Amino acid sequence: MTDHIFAIDGDRAIPTAWAAGPWSQEMMHGGAPAGLVVWAAEREPSPVPMRVARLTLEMMRPVPLVDLTIETEILRQGRKIQLCLVRLKAAGAIVCQGQVLRIREADLADAERLVPLDVPLPDACEPSATRENSTNNFGAGYEMRRAYGGFGEIGPGAWWFHQKRAMIAGATSSPAMLAASAADFVNGVGSALPFDRWTFLNADLTVNFARAPRGEWILNKAESWISADGTGVAMARLADCDGYFGTATQSLVIEPR
Repeated sequence: MTDHIFAIDGDRAIPTAWAAGPWSQEMMHGGAPAGLVVWAAEREPSPVPMRVARLTLEMMRPVPLVDLTIETEILRQGRKIQLCLVRLKAAGAIVCQGQVLRIREADLADAERLVPLDVPLPDACEPSATRENSTNNFGAGYEMRRAYGGFGEIGPGAWWFHQKRAMIAGATSSPAMLAASAADFVNGVGSALPFDRWTFLNADLTVNFARAPRGEWILNKAESWISADGTGVAMARLADCDGYFGTATQSLVIEPR
């Protein structure tokens, strides 16, 4: 078996079975294109050192488990910000696109105002069994630790995620890539409906970074709100072992099975 999610050949991203998600084995988990979009944007040159401050990912349609063409375009380049558009195409059609905002790095330690961690660290949390033959192959590439709630339970949850499999063959995943991929689990960690009776796919994903993530463990502390008209929102605070660094939100499409 391969040890990566995508192999890169020029402008093509070639997925492995590990990109598949829980809804269909022919459709990618949203964390796979999220990490790929951040990888593509971080490769773009900038006039000064910059880091990812926001990812806005739009799922134009279910992302199929086929080769994807990557297109990047710099929408705005300045000395303080860079806005990069990344399009992922399958058979010539855009299936997913993301805007990645990068902001120049500065040393302003005296200005830091962040929220401290309020859940146990990964080593103090309950391990979750992962199965290599899981129908959620992307999820099987993670070591997960449960603080409370989460998959299979209704209501808010908090889980730690450690991605064991490389997003890109031969490359180390950046902290922003790790956070973007783990952020897409928000509707599963904080589900408000039973998985066996309902589907609650996300049509988008927005991740805001107050600071750059650190280390390999990402906390997803999530909950969902569901409307009677078939829509909803899943939202989370994101943290690493040093504390909270950002937020994630998803717009949900609710349907009975």
